[in-house]
Amino acid sequence: MTKLTHLNDAGEAHMVDVGAKPATAREAVAEGLIRMQPETLALIVAGGHKKGDVLAVARVPGSWRPRRPPS
Repeated sequence: MTKLTHLNDAGEAHMVDVGAKPATAREAVAEGLIRMQPETLALIVAGGHKKGDVLAVARVPGSWRPRRPPS
């Protein structure tokens, strides 16, 4: 059986260095479902949530992840 490079000996996922690989065009498609009260959605859309801009905070991990170097 072929060993998966993104899993260590304990079966845990970890980053691998892919810096030597040639650049390729890739596309990822994701889908999700979020359930909430209509009042909550109204607050988010209006930017009036007491915790600030909820959508901006949600975008942060998505922008960081592709740039994270292997560790």
